[in-house]
Amino acid sequence: MGLILNILIYLYLSAGVWSIQNPWLPCQFTDEHVFTNNEGHTETRLIHREAMLQFGQKEDAPVNPNAITLLITGSKLDLRRYVEGVEEEQLECELRRYSTEGIYVRWPVMGALEYNRWFLCTLRHSRGLFTVTGFLRHPSDQPPPGEQDYRKWPPIPDREVLTTTVAMVIKTKTPSVKAGLMSQQKLHCQFDVDHKGANITVEWHWQHRGERNKLFSYTSRTGHTQGSGVGLKALATGDATYTLPLSKMSSEGTYICSVSVNPLFGNVDINLHIEEPPRVSLNVGPTFSLQEGQEQKVVCEANSYYPLDVEIVWYEQDPAASGQRVGAPLPKVLDNILLSSHKHNQDRTYSLSAFFYLKASLRQSGKQFTCSVSHHSLKVPIKKSFILNVEEPGSWMFNIVLGLIVILLVILFVMLRYLHSVRKRAVEKPY
Repeated sequence: MGLILNILIYLYLSAGVWSIQNPWLPCQFTDEHVFTNNEGHTETRLIHREAMLQFGQKEDAPVNPNAITLLITGSKLDLRRYVEGVEEEQLECELRRYSTEGIYVRWPVMGALEYNRWFLCTLRHSRGLFTVTGFLRHPSDQPPPGEQDYRKWPPIPDREVLTTTVAMVIKTKTPSVKAGLMSQQKLHCQFDVDHKGANITVEWHWQHRGERNKLFSYTSRTGHTQGSGVGLKALATGDATYTLPLSKMSSEGTYICSVSVNPLFGNVDINLHIEEPPRVSLNVGPTFSLQEGQEQKVVCEANSYYPLDVEIVWYEQDPAASGQRVGAPLPKVLDNILLSSHKHNQDRTYSLSAFFYLKASLRQSGKQFTCSVSHHSLKVPIKKSFILNVEEPGSWMFNIVLGLIVILLVILFVMLRYLHSVRKRAVEKPY
């Protein structure tokens, strides 16, 4: 009977949507075992354990009795509010212990005990739409084991039920941002605490390739601010969104929004990637004429793109087939393409050209040649085309001769009119 019940619970949880009607979520509890190895160095071994995040009352039975359960009881903060409307299968849930690094402060809420054990709950959208971190407080009447508490954490049995409340939340809806050059971006960060009058410090840092700079800081106790980019009125409502100035290549990196309320320190990372699409051009017009046997260098150039990787393909096809989706012959990819070396521009973007030598033949007359450029910044490739018109040598000579005859006739006509006017003036004014 117990086995059947566990199977039904598992199937129910696997098929559910995380909502107020189903107030639980399967999680992975990442525990840490810190020890000193034989060489005297400190090592940390990660242990992944089955866990449940469950919402309810203190005496509620665990939904999955075989897992570690963090039972979240009512407080000012409801963690579910930050992920409303999201299906369970779209959420990645991770639980960890949290060390206050030897700082022990009585959390100033009604009914709080002198000591607390802290846990971190991180919820991520599977498609990167948001990241939410909640600090879970488990009250304890047992004093902490010492400053290095992460070395002496008490063991948690597999079926333990830990009653907690949400003490602080920090969220970003922009964990990853793609920005073009000279664009303005807003890096989202919001926070909330379960009691009023908390002494809050908010900071923004930028980090890239070992370099780290502070962009903004604010302390509610003194009202002191440093830097810019965050609205002070918005901060009062828990909105710490940072407005990035017009983006440059040097803007790329990781932006860190951190919020601290003693003894808690939380942060969210926002990765900003610069992606500039290429500007594509050909050295020939939409229609291009050559005499049979004549050779022409045809160049497709992709300019001012970033990052480096780009793909340029030349192919040939009938113009009528280019607009067909069904039954049209596949375009012929040209294999005699040469690539220039990457050019590094002053603004740190790149340029590349792909060219070939086109020797005109009559069978190619009317063919469409297309250059297709693919890049990270593009949802679909950029395509530039021209239609080749090949003329026979005879018709070419005939056109030249005909043109010369027309020019001579024009010159003869102008001279005759001039002679006629001279003769007329001579008759009108005799000596």
